[in-house]
Amino acid sequence: MSVARVIAVANQKGGVGKTTTAVSVAACLAASERRTLLVDLDPQGNASSALGEVKSTHHVYNALMGECELPDVVRSTDLEYLDLVPAGPDLVGAEIELVNTDAREGRLKAALATVTDRYEYVLIDCAPSLGILTINALTAAGSILVPLQCEYYALEGLARLLETTELVRGSLNPDLVLEGIVLTMVDQRNNLSRQVEAEVREHFADRVFKTRIPRNVRLGEAPSHGMPILLYDIHSRGAVAYLQLTEELLMGHAEAEGATPGSQEASDQPSTPREPLHSGDNDERTA
Repeated sequence: MSVARVIAVANQKGGVGKTTTAVSVAACLAASERRTLLVDLDPQGNASSALGEVKSTHHVYNALMGECELPDVVRSTDLEYLDLVPAGPDLVGAEIELVNTDAREGRLKAALATVTDRYEYVLIDCAPSLGILTINALTAAGSILVPLQCEYYALEGLARLLETTELVRGSLNPDLVLEGIVLTMVDQRNNLSRQVEAEVREHFADRVFKTRIPRNVRLGEAPSHGMPILLYDIHSRGAVAYLQLTEELLMGHAEAEGATPGSQEASDQPSTPREPLHSGDNDERTA
């Protein structure tokens, strides 16, 4: 039986392109005809609105609190192979309500267990914090994908996130691995951007994806139209970059499985990612 790879897209620092990365990679996976589920675990609900989902009777909060099963919350999207578990305003209170709940860190993992056999990939868009919702995501995930903006303060946030990841690995999810770090909002004309990239690559080596996500106007416009960048402007530099990132992700999984990205062997079992294979050099201009 096929088991989905569950990837948490996380960074407690806001404004680093986390939701854009979660939505865009999910859309690219779906475009490659891989059955994908995107879980919006951010109370802001930006991933939901980015896919055109505005109002839902039930959302991820209801599943976390045991009011319904996760399959009751799943919604289809404009992409045939992409489904969504939307977030709603009640999710704001989940941090408090879950504090005194039994097995609170494993609520999302238990909910996902009812649907993981239906998908090849499950991506979780985490809240920009290290609270109980993000801990739930890290407990449920097999790996963590970290979008990192090329600025100084982002490095401090990365250190805290990795510390939290180690704590989760030690007590809740020993199989959790770092899927990789993806550099976002890259502008090679900026000295600081180049310096931060060099430092991150020096410290994390092959854990940093070769593909860089450039600053791109179209990436900022797409959510206001309720579309992933792939549907809004597939020829934009942002869309091309995320297609390359997704190819790199798939090739890493395929290499770990000893198979090509399109083969059955590459999709049957989760695995620890290895060094990415795709170079994906991008133009950083925003036009």
